[in-house]
Amino acid sequence: MKIKSFTDRLFSFLGIILLSPAMLATALVIWMTMGRPVLFDQRRPGLAGKPFRIYKFRTMDETRDANGVLLPGKDRLTKLGKVLRKTSLDELPQLFNVLRGDMSLVGPRPLKMEYLEIYTPEQMRRHQVRPGITGWAQVNGRNAIDWEEKFKLDLWYVDNHSLWTDAKILYLTAMKVFKRKGIHPPGQMLPSRLKKTS
Repeated sequence: MKIKSFTDRLFSFLGIILLSPAMLATALVIWMTMGRPVLFDQRRPGLAGKPFRIYKFRTMDETRDANGVLLPGKDRLTKLGKVLRKTSLDELPQLFNVLRGDMSLVGPRPLKMEYLEIYTPEQMRRHQVRPGITGWAQVNGRNAIDWEEKFKLDLWYVDNHSLWTDAKILYLTAMKVFKRKGIHPPGQMLPSRLKKTS
């Protein structure tokens, strides 16, 4: 685990340096088209369920209805936001989460805090490792598979993770991003909402 933590911090630091031009350009375009804030942050459960703040580039506007209530996410996702999500550029700020030790490069994706209360004991095991920017579920279907399958893939990673597995997942992730394949199913830019199973 110490080796994984060291390599996570090393490669996230190198990634921040190498990708800083892309991150600065993305931030500038967001600021010019949507204004501030440039980043979206939200509390998510990390290792052992401990909360941390995850960072992403902002992909939604603040459009509200006549009563001042924010519209659903699918109605606030901007054209730029769709591009950022399709290319996964919106996830780049999470390199800072990895550098801080909140996240790993590879691991189960950190979901919403509100989901903790509806996990089964088995599903809670996904928090035995640090959450990741990408994971085994992300290279095996991502939003195109249902929640049950995602959890199975997450738990497979928890039980079988290694530096070799991480390297394989990072390679597969890079290929999917490069080919823009398997990131989002057609017509679905946002993940479905997790519901409590009976």
